[in-house]
Amino acid sequence: MRQTKQVFFIISDAVGETARQVTRAALAQFAPDLKSDLRRFPFVKTQEELGEILRDAKAEGAIVAATFVNEDLDRFAHQYAKDHQLTYINFLHELIQGIGQATGLSPKEQAGGLRKVDDAYLARMSAVEFAIKYDDGNYPKKAFSQADIVILGVSRSSKTPLSLYLANRGYRVANYPLIPEVRYPEELYQVDPKKIFGLMASPQYIMNIRTNRLKYLGLTSDAKYSQLDRIKYELVTASDLYRELGAHVIDIEYKSIEESGAEIIEYLKEEQ
Repeated sequence: MRQTKQVFFIISDAVGETARQVTRAALAQFAPDLKSDLRRFPFVKTQEELGEILRDAKAEGAIVAATFVNEDLDRFAHQYAKDHQLTYINFLHELIQGIGQATGLSPKEQAGGLRKVDDAYLARMSAVEFAIKYDDGNYPKKAFSQADIVILGVSRSSKTPLSLYLANRGYRVANYPLIPEVRYPEELYQVDPKKIFGLMASPQYIMNIRTNRLKYLGLTSDAKYSQLDRIKYELVTASDLYRELGAHVIDIEYKSIEESGAEIIEYLKEEQ
């Protein structure tokens, strides 16, 4: 059986999940004869950015599947596709046109106007992508300036799961691991203290978690990483930093992620 491979560019001025799911549903009709390479380009906001993506799509012979609500972006993409013999489908645009023709009504032509629930959904998806991108100290300059919440903590203090929990509540969260020997980024000292949350627990509690982690990885507990004196030093250093930054300290010992997350959310609401 002959198999064909096709590249798809999934482009959206939002997350692009709708275009991805519809494309996958359509591709199921061609399985197993067609193999696909789906590449997603979310949050495209300018014609300049869109033009670069479309040029790449043309170079690779890709099919472009989009969910643009923005009429200017849709017209730009449609004209580019027409001029360069590029296959372009905007699922939302064609559906909106069809509904308008059938009902005689005029669309609002604004993002979020189709389904009000999308606002919260897209905010959560955007926040989750943000938390993943800026997890564990990645790109601190952008992370700290754009985050709603900055979480600090020593290793195994639940930074990542707490970040993802808060992201699912719509908060853009960046977390940064505290290692005494590593110099803290200058951008950290420029963050509004009301956004900074320092995680804390007893040395014994952190030691137990680290020891179990080492056992899970098949390593011995003799490593400096799980030694009590080392952990005490890390926590003292972290506490000094929290005090210097004016961070709000969250005691995570024997608390669920939901409890710690609720404490952070409540603090933010009080500050607002």
